[in-house]
Amino acid sequence: MELHEIRYFLALSRVLNFTRAAEQCHVSQPALTRAIQKMEAELGGLLFSRERTSTHLTDLGRLLLPHLEEVMSRTEAARDSAHRFLRLENAQLAVGVMCTVGPTRFVGFLNAFRNSHPGVEITLLEAVPRRLIELLSQGEIDVAIMARPDGFDDRFATIPLYNERFMVACPLGHKFAAQPAVEMRQMDGQIYLQRINCEFAEYLAAQCRESGAALVRSYRSEREDWIMTMVAAGMGVCFLPEYSAVVPGLAARPVIAPEVVRQISLVSVPGRRWSSPLARFVQAIRTHPWPALPPAAASRGIDDNVAA
Repeated sequence: MELHEIRYFLALSRVLNFTRAAEQCHVSQPALTRAIQKMEAELGGLLFSRERTSTHLTDLGRLLLPHLEEVMSRTEAARDSAHRFLRLENAQLAVGVMCTVGPTRFVGFLNAFRNSHPGVEITLLEAVPRRLIELLSQGEIDVAIMARPDGFDDRFATIPLYNERFMVACPLGHKFAAQPAVEMRQMDGQIYLQRINCEFAEYLAAQCRESGAALVRSYRSEREDWIMTMVAAGMGVCFLPEYSAVVPGLAARPVIAPEVVRQISLVSVPGRRWSSPLARFVQAIRTHPWPALPPAAASRGIDDNVAA
């Protein structure tokens, strides 16, 4: 049973006249009659009783009428939802965000995108890089905003957004707060509060060792806000990305000798077709005025996907 046959049946059940039903459906009367006969053959019984002066539904026709009305109603609802989605009305996007990315850099972009595309609802899913890679590979998120110290392999396409220095965060009264920057060797003997989800943790630890700095480890937590609050309370210091400090009472100074920088990128799966909302999101994030990247930074492996 095909949708156009159901449409013919419903039209005929309303007007109970083959000629008028054919006119409403913009088909010839023989074509409508053949469609009804085909349905009757498939179902094994008459749907309409045709008499000399009238046409009426049979018991089988009356039995099927509400079911076929529901089929058509659901079909029209699905078609309407698809049209609204393609017009960016009531469209959904799932964007993965690395849990160490501070919100302050993205609030301006997200607000501008919302103003330009009010019909797109974005769900932000926070996770560590490993989990974001899994979600992206499985198609459970559309794109991810993240960084990795060793970059991304060829399974993924990246659009660099901005570079972010690592800082030493300390309480306002700490000696580091009076310095313009902190050399890595000066971390020797500092009480250290570890951000467990920091994707640069091993790299930073290696830089400390190479600089002869032995950290005195104290607390560690997955909660960025807890670590920052403990630093502000004078319980120790921590390494923190430049735009992640969101707790009052912190002083953040750049790490130097060596300087440590991460690149925040938009990550996607190359070759995967983009929906209209996703294509608009990627276009917007590409053209947003992020802080300037060094000349060497460029997109790797990104292709201009056509909206599905």
